[in-house]
Amino acid sequence: MPQNKGPYYITTAIAYTSGKPHIGNTYEIVLADSIARYKRQEGYDVFFQTGTDEHGQKIEIKAEEAGVTPKEFVDSVAGQIQSIWDLMNTSYDKFIRTTDADHEKQVQKIFRKLYDKGDIYKGEYEGMYCTPCESFFTPSQLVDGKCPDCGRPCQPAKEEAYFFRMSKYADRLIKHIEEHPEFIQPESRKNEMMNNFLKAGLQDLCVSRTSFKWGIPVDFDDRHVVYVWIDALTNYITGIGYDADGNSSEQFKKYWPADLHLIGKDILRFHTIYWPIILMALDLPLPKQIFGHPWLLQGDGKMSKSKGNVIYADDLVDMFGVDAVRYFVLHEMPFENDGVITWELLVERLNSELANTLGNLVNRTVAMTNKYFGGVVNHTGVTSEGAGTDDKGMSLDFDSDLKAFVTGAKSRIENKMKTLHVADAITEVFALFKRCNKYIDETMPWVLAKNEEDKDRLAEVLYNLTESITIGANLLTPYMPETAEKIFAQLYPGNSKAGVRDFDELDKFGLRESGLKVTDAPEILFARLDLEEVLKKVEEIQAAQKKASGAVEYPQVEAKPEISFEDFEKIQIRVGEVLACEPVKKAKKLLCSQIRIGDEVRQIVSGIAQYYKPEEMVGKKVAVITNLAPRTICGVESQGMILAAMDDKDNLSVMTVDKDIISGSEIG
Repeated sequence: MPQNKGPYYITTAIAYTSGKPHIGNTYEIVLADSIARYKRQEGYDVFFQTGTDEHGQKIEIKAEEAGVTPKEFVDSVAGQIQSIWDLMNTSYDKFIRTTDADHEKQVQKIFRKLYDKGDIYKGEYEGMYCTPCESFFTPSQLVDGKCPDCGRPCQPAKEEAYFFRMSKYADRLIKHIEEHPEFIQPESRKNEMMNNFLKAGLQDLCVSRTSFKWGIPVDFDDRHVVYVWIDALTNYITGIGYDADGNSSEQFKKYWPADLHLIGKDILRFHTIYWPIILMALDLPLPKQIFGHPWLLQGDGKMSKSKGNVIYADDLVDMFGVDAVRYFVLHEMPFENDGVITWELLVERLNSELANTLGNLVNRTVAMTNKYFGGVVNHTGVTSEGAGTDDKGMSLDFDSDLKAFVTGAKSRIENKMKTLHVADAITEVFALFKRCNKYIDETMPWVLAKNEEDKDRLAEVLYNLTESITIGANLLTPYMPETAEKIFAQLYPGNSKAGVRDFDELDKFGLRESGLKVTDAPEILFARLDLEEVLKKVEEIQAAQKKASGAVEYPQVEAKPEISFEDFEKIQIRVGEVLACEPVKKAKKLLCSQIRIGDEVRQIVSGIAQYYKPEEMVGKKVAVITNLAPRTICGVESQGMILAAMDDKDNLSVMTVDKDIISGSEIG
């Protein structure tokens, strides 16, 4: 067993219970889980906490719209969130809810403690309020009159409120951040917080509300409920037994301060400014590190239920499996920049990396061991050492090269995980598997199998492969735990735990006992998928989303450059009556109309044949641009343009007048 390296406390942000989390929200819990599993593997005593944020005006409104009580609403959504966290095989130790009775009690005690200390005082707030973000802003903080965080409209709000004296602790926090460069990561996030908020000057923070009731009551002033910051942020200490009266649990004393708060970059300000200052006011040490991870974005734009393009973890798992989804979200997220998820990229990664690089490697190794040695893996000691080099100067000592690469993987992964470069760590694991595939190409077991005198050498090659894959599966465990278990089950049938090694042993080669068998029924770890079949299923999922949303899907139109009124006045639009209409020969999409515009008749060609029959056009009074220069289309002169509208679903309608306006009348 690895030595106990001490406690390690990791948290995620608690998910807001306004609705089902999409894959971008789910990424955070998978990322945190991979770090927690890795730290356990290293030998740390890990406590991993996640949960849900369940109070606020937005919840109160959504519950009213759904015709249920706020508690009924959050019970349903919190259950949904926890089921997705469980679906993704995350190993959290506690799932806290801010409606838990013990949390609510401590929040009231914390609020009172800060009030008695003079750090909270009663006042009045007047400003702009963003309901989705549950944030107040001064008019100068708005961007184009909208919320600077989410871009939605803000409403004027004025109410009595309690305020927290942020400015009192600002200098102390600045000093802490400057003296602890690891406190906020990545580095760019730290610079943003320091320059844009702390050094610009902090305003006191509104920490209570009277305009809604769904919150924890201020126990000495029941007109007020505790606002989100003190309610939600304190979950990190109440969840492990903090008591504001000084009777905190042994668990709290063991695990606080937290080693890592893992959060999305959009809530960095709350966690790196508000939260540390609250802790300072409570005379508690600050967390050791706050990591603001980037976002996982939909490849074709912002996720929207009305568009039907929201990607949920359960849909992905149904199609690809849990570990394939874990691999994707962890591998595709850069350290600092946003990542992209598309169905096409998911299929490509599964087929190339999971099915080919990893799955095919394990399957080939087990199959060859069964074919040539009845499944027995023997360590014969017949190596390629001293083989020299080829005519290009490349080493032919394939065994030593393989062993050096495999045993060096642990150190390379340690270096990546120390700085939370998780995607790079997974890349190192798969580099090990790719090196194994190269080893097969170098040693060509199928050629060795043809000669009896090469039998012991063949056995050693398969032993080296089995041992390398065993080390690789151990290193893979934090990121794809189910897959690692399946690999152990194939290489160590009947006793899969025999493949699990202490972390300190993962840079040692040759620990597998000679003579053990592999399974005689190898399992395909990842089956290749057909992209067209996947996209057909995606269409069904998206259609169901659109139907369930009940929302109107508005066309996405790229804005054109702004024009002046004088520019607009140059365009002349008049009412025209269609007198005759016929198809344009050899042009399936074109109709040619004779249109009366006042005292003249013009010939106009339009690409509307797939939407209107010629006879349907006759008699319509349409809007026509009359001062366009004539042009020839498919050999027919067109003397203007009929205006028409088209939506994203390829529906087209010519623009007509709804009253009996005389032809030739000007539109403007």
